[in-house]
Amino acid sequence: MTPSEQRASLILQVRAGQITAQEAARQLGISRQAYYKWEQRALRALLQSLEDQPRGRPPSERDPAKEQLQSRVKQLEKQVRLHEERDQIRTLLKQMESREGRDSTTKKKRNDTAPP
Repeated sequence: MTPSEQRASLILQVRAGQITAQEAARQLGISRQAYYKWEQRALRALLQSLEDQPRGRPPSERDPAKEQLQSRVKQLEKQVRLHEERDQIRTLLKQMESREGRDSTTKKKRNDTAPP
């Protein structure tokens, strides 16, 4: 029997009225006051272990370095999207400018060839 199992057994025997706290303390080699502290700690642990637990898998431990890297990746992805959108806008503007240039040249040629 491990020391913790022996302590648990003696605490349960005292609580069941089979032995006195003085006898349990003597068997453990501690004072009666120390026994009562152990008993209280054991009973608190028992109650805590019987509390309802949240369903599902417990949340994973936080990794600040990983979270920082994930945040940085999101920030960089956003910057990439913005640069891609700017490039698309520049391309569209160039296309519009070249069309306007062709349209004004075509209009000018029409006006030059039209009879007065």
